[in-house]
Parts: sequence; structure tokens; C-alpha cells
Amino acid sequence: MIWQPSGLWKALDMDPSRPVVGKRFLLWIDGVGGYWVCLGEEVVLGRSISSVADVPLLGDLAACHARIRRDSEGYLIEAVREVYVDGRPVTHAALLRDGSRIQLGAGVRLLFRRPHALSATARLDFASHHRTQPSVDAVVLLADVCVLGPAARSHIVCPHWPQEVTLYRMEDELYCRSVGPLEVDGRPGRDRAKVGLDSRIAGPHFAMRLEPL
Repeated sequence: MIWQPSGLWKALDMDPSRPVVGKRFLLWIDGVGGYWVCLGEEVVLGRSISSVADVPLLGDLAACHARIRRDSEGYLIEAVREVYVDGRPVTHAALLRDGSRIQLGAGVRLLFRRPHALSATARLDFASHHRTQPSVDAVVLLADVCVLGPAARSHIVCPHWPQEVTLYRMEDELYCRSVGPLEVDGRPGRDRAKVGLDSRIAGPHFAMRLEPL
């Protein structure tokens, strides 16, 4: 297994065996940036005008150029067209590790990150000028929990926040949890609340909104 999340699941009152329907959304964080979030266990990387790609990139790529698949052993990238990992060509599939350098085609370059030891969630950083449309700062592959906060281990680093905020999945729903009270779509609540793919979430020191794709 690639992670031991029992402590994190227990803290969030979650059951890690429950399935979640694959979806995508944009996450805009005030004062931090924008993130393309994928919830599926398999995502397709490809050309931006393609209706097939879960992560459409502005670059010279095929409509379905590569697939990244998550399972209990980790993340694999499967080559449909030309793919390199750490400078080596991928003929079929290759294991991705924290810090793996991905190249799609002649010039689209991504950096694969798994920053949090207790979560299978990963992030794709842009290592070339190529971006999604709309343009974002990174792509988050949300497996269980997405940690937002000031620490380097956070999936999304928010340097000026005083504490962590988490987005997490339970059954087919998405929730947010913070240390202090939350306000979701203008409704005040406690430290945990269910959110939709078009919700605005605010706390004493942060604000963010979700936008469906």
C-alpha cells in the first residue's frame, strides 16, 4: 500500500472503502490561485479542444494522449501517444513517484507530486508554459482528502493561512472541514459542512469557491 491513512480517516469520521462518482471542478482560492480538481480514479490527459480529456492542455497533443490511473499500489501513467517519465520513454505504463517528471509529446512537461504522507491525493504542477483552459496553477488528483494550508506537505500551499482546511470525500459527497466555523453559500455553520460543485466557502481567514466543469 502507498499510504496508511487510518489516522486521517478517523479524524474526519470517514470510511475509505466508500466509492465516489468521478467528477471535475475548478477550485478558486482567494489570494492563492486556481486549481483543476479531478475526482476520478483514472484521468485522461490530452488536447484542450478534446471532449475526451479530463485534463485538457493547450499543447500539441493527441485528444487522448495519456492516462493516469490510481489504485491501491499508487499511480500509473499509461502511454497512448509519446510519453516520457524522468527522461525515459514509456512504452506501456510507468509508476509515478513524488517528484516524477512527465513529458507528453515534444514539449508539454508536468511534475507529479505526492506531498502528504497520509493521503493518496496527488498534484500535477506545470513545468512548461502549457496550461489548461481555463488556465489554473496546478491539477489536483483528489483521492480522499485535499489539504490546504501553510505547510509544505499541503496539497495546496496557502502560505498566509494560520491553519489547515481540508476538502474530503464521503460517499458521493464533498465536504469541507476547518478548525473554526465555516460559512457555505452565505449560511453559517460549524467546523464541517457539505459543499456542492458550485459552492462558496469562507472562514475567518480564507475564502474559496468551487466551479463545476
